[in-house]
Amino acid sequence: MNASVSPEGSIPRHVAIVMDGNGRWARKRFMPRIFGHKYGMETVVRVIDHCQARGVEYLTVYAFSSENWKRPEDEVSGLMNLVLVGISKYLAKLASRGVRIHVAGDRSKVSERVRQAWNEAEERTRHNTGLHVTVAFNYGGRWDIVQACQRALAEGVAPEALTEEALSRHMALAYAPDPDLFIRTGGEVRVSNFLLWQLAYAELYFTDCLWPDFDEAELDKAFADFARRDRRFGGVKQAQAPEQSA
Repeated sequence: MNASVSPEGSIPRHVAIVMDGNGRWARKRFMPRIFGHKYGMETVVRVIDHCQARGVEYLTVYAFSSENWKRPEDEVSGLMNLVLVGISKYLAKLASRGVRIHVAGDRSKVSERVRQAWNEAEERTRHNTGLHVTVAFNYGGRWDIVQACQRALAEGVAPEALTEEALSRHMALAYAPDPDLFIRTGGEVRVSNFLLWQLAYAELYFTDCLWPDFDEAELDKAFADFARRDRRFGGVKQAQAPEQSA
């Protein structure tokens, strides 16, 4: 496994976020659901800035799951359009700040325009060395495990050689350490088929805050909670030696 710890242990090296609550946020304001996603996209950019400022190295956001195709057609179409709008509006800014962008997921179902936009974002930021942002789009944790197995088999990996390490090299996020902190907004308490392989030892943090309202203060709450966690990765915490009296 690729478990990791930040130098001081208080700031996670890799943060993974399920950005839930966009539709409910819009509905509370008597707006169409797509407006919630629009404001949610602006929140993504702010969270990228906050993570950069705090020294996070990897950020992975769940933008569109394999199951989201079940949503109303107009909402799905609107989300695809937001991809194009977001890259047009924010790519130059993010690239200038050293952000590297990667898209993880099954690209076969999206339009050629969306694939081209993703390719542009990845190519333009390929040599950046700042925060590595992964956008999980048309992604599912089960899909990821299956495609990793398929790739390993296609390369001729023998069954007895298919270890955890060997399979990890074929996962969609093979370039990143496993997440230290998983955040889900919107009040739901589940991982929803997100990074099933990679979340094995992540600390889980759930908040009722709807994603468009998730700001710097909310992120700091999650980091403060993370800093209090006792991460043992299956081991046992070593007992501290008693202080010697003078």
